[in-house]
Amino acid sequence: MPFLDYVLQPPSYGWKNEQGSLVKPSANQIIKEFFSRLNIFRDRKNWLPFFSWLKVLCLVPFLVIFLTYFLSIPMAIAGFIYSMIIMGTHGTIWHHRYCTHGAYKFRNKFWRFFTQNLTINVIPEEIYVISHHVHHAKSDKPGDPYNANAGFLYCFLADVNHQPIAKDLSEADYNRVALLMKHTGVKGNTYAQYQRWGSYVNPASAVLSWALNWAFWYLAFYLMGGHALACTLFGAAGFWAVGVRTFNYEGHGKGEDKQREGIDHNHKDNSVNQLWPGFVAGEWHNNHHLFPKSARSGFKPHQVDLAWYYIKMMSVLGAVSQYKDYKKQFYQQHYLPYLNSKAIKPITQPTE
Repeated sequence: MPFLDYVLQPPSYGWKNEQGSLVKPSANQIIKEFFSRLNIFRDRKNWLPFFSWLKVLCLVPFLVIFLTYFLSIPMAIAGFIYSMIIMGTHGTIWHHRYCTHGAYKFRNKFWRFFTQNLTINVIPEEIYVISHHVHHAKSDKPGDPYNANAGFLYCFLADVNHQPIAKDLSEADYNRVALLMKHTGVKGNTYAQYQRWGSYVNPASAVLSWALNWAFWYLAFYLMGGHALACTLFGAAGFWAVGVRTFNYEGHGKGEDKQREGIDHNHKDNSVNQLWPGFVAGEWHNNHHLFPKSARSGFKPHQVDLAWYYIKMMSVLGAVSQYKDYKKQFYQQHYLPYLNSKAIKPITQPTE
């Protein structure tokens, strides 16, 4: 059985039925699974998804304080920019293009650490990275941890119900997980520690990194704008942390074929290019599924890609030693052939 078929912990309702079709659990089944997997008293191996949502809950008081005491147009604008653009773009830069796909490499560990901590720490790398490899291998098929065909709730609670790694991996398979995570710099467990905690990331290291990251950013925001700015931006991070969990449902057409001719060129799944995620986070999702290892996914002139601009800037500064860019391949293999098939003259030719 291929490694990606069993690297994730299957939900109690399973990935597929005996006929090989996708299991679409009811809302009650999904919610029951969610709370069962957050129960650290029943099983300490549930600690990582619990920790992930604990961070979200810890951001809620900041949002309440902002809405109660500091709500103003300037602060609302600051929160909007931080949550929608800065947090969103950082997620694409760090979790998506670097941690998962290795689309670029840092010159040294300092620049990796710098980029990792550019924003408030919210999403554990392990939960994102391993499951995202499975997502690309099984996109919109049974086993895809956030399969839009199973509905909104299936995707929204996937980080708990479907994305954690399996708890019974052999030492050889655990070492394969470690290889997928090694370049991220996240401190990993030994196999014996994995057997105790059920995760790659070391709990003590994860908690320490979280505490130091939040302490640094709260102090930095406080020095820039007092408690008002600090509570606003921490509350905005909480807003983003919930909102980002809706993306893959939307980004795969809500389980329907919503691809548009001349806009979405990957037809192997239901991924679509959307203007809003593209503009604010560089997440041109259909383009990304065509070339997942590309450091750029905004290939066309109008496709703003803030994540790519950061990576390119870091390359110019010498912080990024190399990157992969598939813009030319996109034009040669997909866009220009499409235009030729329609006898349409391209408005512009591809440039760097």
